[in-house]
Amino acid sequence: MNRAYYKKERFTLYLGDCLEVLRDLPENHFDMVFADPPYHLSNGGFTCHAGRRVSVNKGKWDESRGIEEDFEFHMRWLKECKRVLKPEGTIWISGTYHSIYACGFALQLVGYKILNDIIWYKPNASPNLSCRYFTASHETLIWARKSPKAKHTFNYEIMKHGTWHRDDILKKPGRQMRSVWAIDTPKAAEKKFGKHPTQKPIALLKRIILASTNEGDLILDPFTGSSTTGLAAYMYSRSFVGIDIEKEYLDLSIKRFQDIKNLERKPKLFARY
Repeated sequence: MNRAYYKKERFTLYLGDCLEVLRDLPENHFDMVFADPPYHLSNGGFTCHAGRRVSVNKGKWDESRGIEEDFEFHMRWLKECKRVLKPEGTIWISGTYHSIYACGFALQLVGYKILNDIIWYKPNASPNLSCRYFTASHETLIWARKSPKAKHTFNYEIMKHGTWHRDDILKKPGRQMRSVWAIDTPKAAEKKFGKHPTQKPIALLKRIILASTNEGDLILDPFTGSSTTGLAAYMYSRSFVGIDIEKEYLDLSIKRFQDIKNLERKPKLFARY
């Protein structure tokens, strides 16, 4: 049995390979999973970040082993996540075209029911350096349910009547939440203790958690990184379990968690994000 690397009330982190840790977790245990699996892009190339040319190499965990092996990895972790999800539980997966289509196919093979795909539009996306492609300014999220017949959580009224900062170009007051969300990439304040190379903005995770969970629910992130999922879960009175193979990022997660604990301030349900 894996011992927790860090454990506080409603916030637990495990250090290790997600497949090994997931096998030790009980069946039908979690209400929601958010997963941002490796994109397998660390191949010696370059990209643009904050106006500068930077390497895309993130670490061994992001190196591709080829299309077939990468796909088998997605199949394995998705099966384990399905086992630990409650029958009515849902999973969110984030990715670019490098990974999201493989994840979508694997989801269906494993037996999940896809509910929506969400386009996360990035108004402040970095430019394309080569000038030979369209500027990549979005990621895709897939929302799926464990069981085709179970009733999942969807907080329709919160999505319809909430006020969503910076998304007023798409989300009109009193109208249904669309499947395209305009949310900036992480702000500098979200990286004050350091950054993860694929860090998600907390506004994105707040919306996901408010949409598809209730207070007291238990949320899992098998690729937790700097644990933005866990911070948002804690802020909204949910419990969280995160797994990562890199100690560096779990230590960053702990610093971020301790920071919000020190603030001792819970956001209002309909606060601007």
